[in-house]
Amino acid sequence: MALIIAGERSGVGKTTVTLALLSYLSRQSNRVQSFKVGPDYIDPMFHAAVTGLPCRNLDPFLTSPNYVSFCFARHAKNADYALIEGVMGLFDGIRGGDGKANFASTAYIAKLLNIPVLLVIDCSRLSGSVAAIAHGYCSFDPEVKIAGVVLNRVGSKRHRELLQDALLALGLPIFGILNRQDQIAIPDRHLGLIPSTEHKQLHQLFERLAELAKNSFNWEQLLPHLQAPSIPISPDSAYYFPHSPMPKAKIALAQDSAFNFYYQDNLDLLQQLGADLIPWSPLKDDNLPPGIQGLYFGGGFPEVFAQQLSANETARQAVFQAIQAGLPTYAECGGLMYLCMAIVDFAGTQWPMVGTLPTMAIMGRNLTLGYRQAQVIGNSFLLNPGDVVWGHEFHRSQLSTNSPLPVFLAKGQGVNRPLVGEGWYTDSFHASYIHLHFGELSWLAQRFISACCANVNFS
Repeated sequence: MALIIAGERSGVGKTTVTLALLSYLSRQSNRVQSFKVGPDYIDPMFHAAVTGLPCRNLDPFLTSPNYVSFCFARHAKNADYALIEGVMGLFDGIRGGDGKANFASTAYIAKLLNIPVLLVIDCSRLSGSVAAIAHGYCSFDPEVKIAGVVLNRVGSKRHRELLQDALLALGLPIFGILNRQDQIAIPDRHLGLIPSTEHKQLHQLFERLAELAKNSFNWEQLLPHLQAPSIPISPDSAYYFPHSPMPKAKIALAQDSAFNFYYQDNLDLLQQLGADLIPWSPLKDDNLPPGIQGLYFGGGFPEVFAQQLSANETARQAVFQAIQAGLPTYAECGGLMYLCMAIVDFAGTQWPMVGTLPTMAIMGRNLTLGYRQAQVIGNSFLLNPGDVVWGHEFHRSQLSTNSPLPVFLAKGQGVNRPLVGEGWYTDSFHASYIHLHFGELSWLAQRFISACCANVNFS
């Protein structure tokens, strides 16, 4: 059946609840497949670190409802249990405009996949009012099925009794009760949680969460709801690509603590279409992998590691020379920042970077966040003028000089949002703040591979 873990609003602890459930299930040697609603990269890293399986993003804005259904069916079918973490509050999302009404909400995914919701309620400042909140969420949209609730941040035995008494009349199952947990906290910074790769005691955290889940949930009630469904998939599906028997293009994948924002579906699709992805570290490696035919820079936190990236001058020079020589290159957000002349960190310190782009990435307080509808106006090696793609931006840096010949005219959600030129390109180079999911853009992945195949091996 599977469950969607949803919050009545942001900040109620749904990520903690999700990780606790995943930790407990995984500790029992189960194969647990997790999913995340929306475009987030960091929560899925924690999911994957717990389960040992890549977490899959379910985002119909970046892909489509059909792709979301395919992705869920494909990856849930071989699991023992399946669990989806929602985004924001259950009904929070974007409404109206551009034919994408309310696609961003957890409720939409629940209806699309016909999966019930486990609602997490922050009870730290509630007693009897919890019943009104639960009743409102159950009745607001009858097509959204609320399987039960988790009461989080309960203060005492008496507080627990008041909450239980208030919910008794609703007949709504209480699947879990979590007391306030001062000793379990995941630190964050300017773009959300600190990624799992930077935690020194991740195993201990997951052990504490597993113990919390063991003692806080009614597993007899919960387990049947979490069993993964088996949904048939047609081999004729437009999203099904058999693995290429022989890798045709060696692509260097920047992958370390500075660059780790990748949709697993993007990497899978590239490999299925014939890419041999070779991980390397701009932080630690002196040079690019030998014999590569392309470069892929994802997002991440280059601003946090700017000093180390800058200090690795040999790697910076190798990337610069490779791009100058025409090596096909795709870079998103943090990758774009690395390819600038410099990154200026929050303290105002300027750190030299690769220097391919004649601009600097300057960190600031303002957060650029949201989905983008991007119309292609540049004739890059990946995109043709007139192509329209959906992407997502999430960064606190701005460029000192904008691209004189942008890839995109991009706009955010809303009727009166202005069109903004965005991105840099040449006939072998694409760099943009906009993150793209390849689920509905398999042609883009194929163009990237084709360009790499046409390139002689770089060494």
